Amino acid sequence: MPNNQYLWLFFRFSGRLSRVAFLLTFLLMVVVVSFPLYQFMRVPAESLAGQTWSVLFGVIFVTFLWVHIATSVKRLHDMGKPGILAVSLFIPVVSIIVFLILCLFPGNPGPNQYGRYANSAQ
Repeated sequence: MPNNQYLWLFFRFSGRLSRVAFLLTFLLMVVVVSFPLYQFMRVPAESLAGQTWSVLFGVIFVTFLWVHIATSVKRLHDMGKPGILAVSLFIPVVSIIVFLILCLFPGNPGPNQYGRYANSAQ
């Protein structure tokens, strides 16, 4: 997988993404976000280390939000739905249901208006 494929997977909104790739990307980001949070919890919050881990957690969390929105839009595209429906991920309770739908329901088997096949920008 070339480097630009990783940029597409994590940061771009075009193309389609399968259920497995969506879930694995989400799990990877949960692990990445959890590490600085764990480190922050180990040190006093007032210390320089605590402040550093806090800032790092904030930066990674904001990045995670972008990645989650981008992968959700691509997952919606795979299902033949418009990406604007990813806004529903910000509605309490509804977001859990939408996340489960994105993880459990299959995408379109053939080409659709968002691309020829899943896990591709085309």
